[in-house]
Amino acid sequence: MPWKVALIVLLSLALLFSPSQSAVFSIDLGSESVKVAVVNLKPGQSPISIAINEMSKRKSPALVSFHDGHRLLGEEAAGLVKDVRWNPELGGQHMELRLVEYFADQFNAQVGGGVDVRKFPKAMAKLKKQVKRTKEILSANTAAPISVESLHDDIDFRSTITREKFEELCEDIWEKSISPVKELLEHSGLSLEQIYAVELIGGATRVPKLQAKLQEFLGRKELDRHLDADEAIVLGAALHAANLSDGIKLNRKLGMVDGSLYGFVVELNGPDLVKDESSRQLLVPRMKKVPSKMFRSVNHNKDFEVSLAYESEHHLPPGVTSPEIAKYQISGLTDASEKYSSRNLSAPIKASIHFSISRSGILSLDRADAVIEITEWVEVPRKNLTVENSTISSNVSAESATSNNSEENNESMQTDSGISKTSNSSAEEEATAEPATEKKLKKRTFRVPLKIVENGPAMSLSQDFIDEAKRKLQALDLKDAERKRTAELKNNLEGYIYSTKEKIETIEEFEKVSTSEERQSFIEKLDQVQDWLYTDGEDANATEFQERLDQLKAVGDPIFFRLKELTARPTAVEHAHKYIDELKQIVQEWKAKKSWLPQERVDEVIKNSEKLKNWLDEKEAEQKNTSGFSKPAFTSEEVYLKVLDLQNKVASINKIPKPKPKVQKPVKNETENSEQNTDNSDSTSTDSSSSSDPSANNSEGTSEETDTEQPEVHDEL
Repeated sequence: MPWKVALIVLLSLALLFSPSQSAVFSIDLGSESVKVAVVNLKPGQSPISIAINEMSKRKSPALVSFHDGHRLLGEEAAGLVKDVRWNPELGGQHMELRLVEYFADQFNAQVGGGVDVRKFPKAMAKLKKQVKRTKEILSANTAAPISVESLHDDIDFRSTITREKFEELCEDIWEKSISPVKELLEHSGLSLEQIYAVELIGGATRVPKLQAKLQEFLGRKELDRHLDADEAIVLGAALHAANLSDGIKLNRKLGMVDGSLYGFVVELNGPDLVKDESSRQLLVPRMKKVPSKMFRSVNHNKDFEVSLAYESEHHLPPGVTSPEIAKYQISGLTDASEKYSSRNLSAPIKASIHFSISRSGILSLDRADAVIEITEWVEVPRKNLTVENSTISSNVSAESATSNNSEENNESMQTDSGISKTSNSSAEEEATAEPATEKKLKKRTFRVPLKIVENGPAMSLSQDFIDEAKRKLQALDLKDAERKRTAELKNNLEGYIYSTKEKIETIEEFEKVSTSEERQSFIEKLDQVQDWLYTDGEDANATEFQERLDQLKAVGDPIFFRLKELTARPTAVEHAHKYIDELKQIVQEWKAKKSWLPQERVDEVIKNSEKLKNWLDEKEAEQKNTSGFSKPAFTSEEVYLKVLDLQNKVASINKIPKPKPKVQKPVKNETENSEQNTDNSDSTSTDSSSSSDPSANNSEGTSEETDTEQPEVHDEL
């Protein structure tokens, strides 16, 4: 609601003002409600004009104001919203409902028999659609016809109505439309003489009788209609959405000022809080600029309660019965007061409460703090004046010595430096003797966050309520899913009917797979379901649509299957014969290049290939003797499955790897082994006899012993 008011305000400002007159009315009569706003210029503000460059491609006007030779744009040039009033139960839709009731009575009288068209939602929806067009025609003509084909039970409805009869049916609506204007003038404090322009917004403002009533009440010959009644609101809403959106990048924000439609008050309750004007204060006045932030301070040292409510019980949003919005319990203030009460307080402890109202007009309590101000002695650095004076005197002596000669200058500089060192050392001694800091009385402020607990009308919903809401949402989801499924099945049924009829009429091969009696019977069933679809089937459910579709497919699927096999079966047979020929070449390559393949596996593949060929010959001969209107002797799917089985066997044989060659180890003869054993025994006996002889220690004996030991070691290895 608040953003709509902002649009009204902005659109109202796009007018030409007179310097002496500074207020403009904006009347928005839409489909469901009527809103009236009045806008004032700022005091001393010059007229607003619309700046449009005829040579530019920009279609939307820019809001411009000239003041003291300066040009103001957008928000700077905007005026102030004085007040807004509305009636949520008055709009163009209510006028249409009067016509719907009028024509429903006419149709019931025309049909008779106690039929009430109001009991049939689909018929009423058709009637409402045509009534809207009739109302639009009456805005430009004195009479308008209405025609609804097959309104109910295949009965057409036709009638006419004059503008006078329409105005008579809506007589009370014209009086109600003036009420928001009267309230606006009463609460804004403006008179009719102060109103410069009356801008009409909303499609329902095109009704001539409404314009005549406004002209009569406002005392005007003509009303202002500078804006398109429908496009103005749509364009304003789009621009406002672009301002709020983070996904839309604008070179510059559009100047839009929004205000709160309702006033809000804050009330404080707690121990030792006196009920007076200070405990209940106006927090947000009506038409306050949003978004905004505000705060209130309370001199109190105990926990308390904060209540938020609408300003007036008679000015509440639609559907709201109580002015109370929320209650908050502020705690922690008592503990903070006890903690700091022993300190030297310079002011009473108080609570600072911060509120905010969002761009959508939602008021909330953001935070609360305990503000404690104390006075205490604080040590601060002392200023050392002695050091500063000594530094100045040394600088003066150095400047006076520059007028002497070079030798005297050197002596004087040395003297001065000695004096300065002496003074500095004395100053340091004085500084060390005196304290470096001093105490001063200062004020310090502490802010302690307080705890906020919501316990009012806007408390969290109970678990039972949440569970019930979830059940309702799940029921709605099921209804949506069923509605979607029903629409899909209805479209599938309708599409099947039209596509099947087209195939029967255009495909010549249909005559080869079906008899004329089958086709005629099938077409009759299609026509029957089509007639049902547009009559009784309008309100059918998903199950009924599925049953009708299954009935048609039970007749049509065998025919379409035979039609498909008419071309698919020969293609499959050709593919099978081609692979059988390729298999012969594969077997020859196996014999030439892969001799290690098991012969029994190769023979099995050849045998299966011959079986497949024989099966194809038999089935082809059987299919030639089978009528095209009957079930086929074999299908293309069967052929492809048999070929695939044969291909898998061939692939498994191709995967058999070539075996690795065997490596044989060399074997020694038994005779060689026996001879080696005999030599070894002889050499052993010789070694034993030589070792027993004491003369075997000469050089020759030693060499012989070494020679005999070498073959022995070799034999052991």
